[in-house]
Amino acid sequence: MLTLIRSAHLLAPEDLGVQDVLIAAGSIIAIGTDLNLSGSIDISVIDGRGQYLTPGLVDTLTHITGGGGEGGFHTRTPAMEFTDAIVGGVTTVTGVLGTDAISRTLPDLLAKAAGLEAEGLSVVCHTGSYQVPVRTLTGSVQQDIMLIERFVGVGEVAIADHRGSQPSWQELARIGAEARVGGLLSGKAGIVSIHVGDSSERLSLLFDVANQSNIPLSQYYPTHMNRSPELLQDGLRFIKAGGSIDFTASHTPEILDAGEIKCAQALKYALDRGADENRLTFSTDGHASLPHFNKEGILQSLKVGAMDAMLNEFRDAVQEEGIDYSIALKAVTANPARVLKLNRKGRISQGNDADLLLLDKDSLALRRVMAKGDWCLIDGEHVKKGIFDR
Repeated sequence: MLTLIRSAHLLAPEDLGVQDVLIAAGSIIAIGTDLNLSGSIDISVIDGRGQYLTPGLVDTLTHITGGGGEGGFHTRTPAMEFTDAIVGGVTTVTGVLGTDAISRTLPDLLAKAAGLEAEGLSVVCHTGSYQVPVRTLTGSVQQDIMLIERFVGVGEVAIADHRGSQPSWQELARIGAEARVGGLLSGKAGIVSIHVGDSSERLSLLFDVANQSNIPLSQYYPTHMNRSPELLQDGLRFIKAGGSIDFTASHTPEILDAGEIKCAQALKYALDRGADENRLTFSTDGHASLPHFNKEGILQSLKVGAMDAMLNEFRDAVQEEGIDYSIALKAVTANPARVLKLNRKGRISQGNDADLLLLDKDSLALRRVMAKGDWCLIDGEHVKKGIFDR
């Protein structure tokens, strides 16, 4: 069946005004005003009046198998399910390992990704984890990216964090070189996702790589860059040097009290200081453990990253920070799709995948979610679920 969404206000993410969108076989096949179809083909017509039609959200950091709990085995966080992503408007996820690469493994990550893909999400993954030397499946980062279709990069490699392996700039340069070549030869992003902790060294290792090797900063993609005002300042330098940075949308009151900046506020701060709007992204850090440590490094509390965090921060960016709709939307659609080199994602364009959201124009409340051309959520009701979703 064809699906025709009529008279919605398109944020593609650029503002295209009121248009009709025709969808077939999981793809957008036509965009225009007053699209007319005739014949005996069944057509499902959706009234988009009073709603924004946007691309589905693209999440560059998702712990789809759950994360290791820093409070012991009983605090390992739960795996993500299909509806967890859908309720947050997320239609593309990037599966990663984090602190725990012992009880959480790359084979399990790939198996979970394949399951979520079969249920209706679009899923890519990174090889590796926090640790250096990087844990891989084939013996090298380059081979993993080239030979394993779902792997598009490596990470999240940890720096400036007491839970990381304390890598040198030389080690990061080698990882970047392997990922770069693997990406070039396979046509993938070959990106190195960098987890940045709260140590005072911040991005100094990445700047050392740029200053003392031939690997450009654009090869690295640091996340949690709203962790502190000082780290955000390093991030602005990183952008000016040609890189992109990521803000974490999931947070807790304890983390904010410790100095983290809300995602929407960090975006506003960066834009006000001239940062390139195309080099700023949000991610959920969904299903990660969100630990809060005291100054002595002792765990004080732990919560779980939320999959609806990106949508909430996009909404806050527009409604509370006064950021233009299209600019804020880029941070959760087109920009992360570009970083990951997912050419059919993040934009409403003819030939792109039909991953779409309908948002109420007044409240930006989520009304509908379409993934790969199928409606998954309609007015708060899950009309498509994963096999184990309740």
